[in-house]
Amino acid sequence: MTELLKTNDVVLISYATALLAGENIAHTVFDTNMSVLEGSIGILPKRLMVDPERLDEARELMHAAGVMPC
Repeated sequence: MTELLKTNDVVLISYATALLAGENIAHTVFDTNMSVLEGSIGILPKRLMVDPERLDEARELMHAAGVMPC
């Protein structure tokens, strides 16, 4: 898996995962349970990971949706 997006914005992660799911691009969110260590204050970013073979397609999708720059 390759990192596509890194953010502590849970709404952005949710939106991005919905976009990926809509295009059948396999993805996983890493570091979702880090809130246990940080005390649930949301300072540690979560990483959205995708299959390296579909990374370019995922980046284009995120750019088209305005989630990340080109």
